[in-house]
Amino acid sequence: MEDLFQALPGLLRAAGESEEVLEAAGFAAWRRVAGEALRGCAVPFRLYRKTLVVSVPDSTWKKQLEQVAPQLVFRLNSMLGQAVVTYVEFRVDPQTVREERARLRDSPYEQLTRDEAALGRAVELGPAAEAIRDDELRRRFLLAAGSCMNRTKQ
Repeated sequence: MEDLFQALPGLLRAAGESEEVLEAAGFAAWRRVAGEALRGCAVPFRLYRKTLVVSVPDSTWKKQLEQVAPQLVFRLNSMLGQAVVTYVEFRVDPQTVREERARLRDSPYEQLTRDEAALGRAVELGPAAEAIRDDELRRRFLLAAGSCMNRTKQ
């Protein structure tokens, strides 16, 4: 999975301005940047015009996360290799957070896998893989993408 995250900048360059790809990559990067501690309390909802909308359970979470939002934006864009997100908007949406927590209880890696599979489906793998110069990294990328797509189909 690390290889897929390392390949994200190249994938995004190959995908161009596809909103679907940018959103899938932004969601996957958010979950990685937010980490285990925030995964069930700060749920990416939408990426629109470089604003990542994140659902939080209450106003306390919103205030706390707004204070560290610039650091989160920096970490997201560093992972993505370009300015995909310029602002994070936190919205109080307890229903979305409850649904995410229920999914995490069922399978802690299910949502991350879905984001990665959506990213793989959103881009044509051939051109994206060709953009990876390192032969071994390209091979691992294709294996990881294929594996994600197979799990999604099952």
